[in-house]
Amino acid sequence: MPEESKIILNDDQSLGTIEIAPRVLEIIAGYAASEVDGVSKMYGSFANSVGELLGRSDHRRGVKLVKDNDSLTIDVDVYVEYGVSVPKVASQIQKRIKQQVTLMTNLVVTEVNVHIKGVVALQEEKQVDPDNLFSDDSEDDGGNEEA
Repeated sequence: MPEESKIILNDDQSLGTIEIAPRVLEIIAGYAASEVDGVSKMYGSFANSVGELLGRSDHRRGVKLVKDNDSLTIDVDVYVEYGVSVPKVASQIQKRIKQQVTLMTNLVVTEVNVHIKGVVALQEEKQVDPDNLFSDDSEDDGGNEEA
């Protein structure tokens, strides 16, 4: 990895330098965003999806970092749960990412841009009767209605 791609964390370098790879900041931001209530999942590429099927989790999924001189911009792509307030969830994502990156690295995040890629409806869990596996809930009583 080229040296300029690392971010130096310490100003006082009398004992040496502390460097952090941009991917570490992306992982921190990914964790922070996915922990916000109302976030269904992070947006990722086809390769990310295949990796997850194979058991490899990429916590950088849906996160892009841009570092220019003194500014640090983070772009986050997420899916939100159906029924949530999108502006409220997006604001919470921004606050959470700024907070976590600052607490863990002492870096100041200048911008967090949240991109809502979709809405996910929660699946209603159905209870299965082990004694009647092939029952159909929409069945009527078979014409045995009482008058």
